Amino acid sequence: MNFMNTAKKKVESLLSKLPDNCSLEDVQYHLYVIEKVLHGLEVANKERKITQEEAEGLLSKWVIK
Repeated sequence: MNFMNTAKKKVESLLSKLPDNCSLEDVQYHLYVIEKVLHGLEVANKERKITQEEAEGLLSKWVIK
């Protein structure tokens, strides 16, 4: 998804991709996810980045195999 510069454009883009019969809860959920992903990307750009191997090592502590 392109980084759009306005909230209105983000919502318009989302609405164009959702089915016509989606609920308000569906819209809210997708907006929530988009906001969290964008926030995560912003934090990742500002803070220390880790390698794929480091991420897998951290995840292996939390994931039950």
